Amino acid sequence: MATTSEEVWRILGELAEAQKETERQTQETKRQAQETERRFQETERRFQETERRFQETERLLRQQNQQFNEQLGKLGNRLGEFVEWQVRPAVVRLFQARGIAVHEFHDGIAVQRGDEGLEIDLLVVDTTEAILVEVKSKLTQPDVDEHLERLSKFKRLMPRYADVQTMGAVAGMVVPNEVARYAYRKGLFVMAQSGDSVVILNDDSFQPKTW
Repeated sequence: MATTSEEVWRILGELAEAQKETERQTQETKRQAQETERRFQETERRFQETERRFQETERLLRQQNQQFNEQLGKLGNRLGEFVEWQVRPAVVRLFQARGIAVHEFHDGIAVQRGDEGLEIDLLVVDTTEAILVEVKSKLTQPDVDEHLERLSKFKRLMPRYADVQTMGAVAGMVVPNEVARYAYRKGLFVMAQSGDSVVILNDDSFQPKTW
């Protein structure tokens, strides 16, 4: 069949429309690709920002950890100085003033018998009496409870003192009032820093618990 001029123009029109649709789809695909690239770049930017913040946080944590370790070291040094220059020279004199005839002390005692162990900061003794002293930078109620447990197993783990009357004392650079009262009620001597020296806070009517 012969193709009429109308059919030719119709076919050309359809081809033109198809070309336009192809161009439109190509532009849409290009737009979508650009949008995907933009989103990818935004995600990459956010990832880099997150990574930067993570690194900054890690740096701050390392810095804080270093500062904490330095402060802990200083605190340990202060506690050591507190024991060395204030508690140790005073313990014998303070307890003798309370009528307890101790005459020597031993520090840094560690005992291990089987699965049980015992560490004593200061042991003040004579032939018939012994006082276990626990020293802390800041005394807490759990510290008091731990010392009571320490006292309960002292004679069993150190049988050489089986016939000695044992008492307990806690000392601290900082001793909160409520903790001091708690230790007092539990029958322990309470020693605290006062100026350049150490004093026993218990009043004269105090009766220590014995083990």
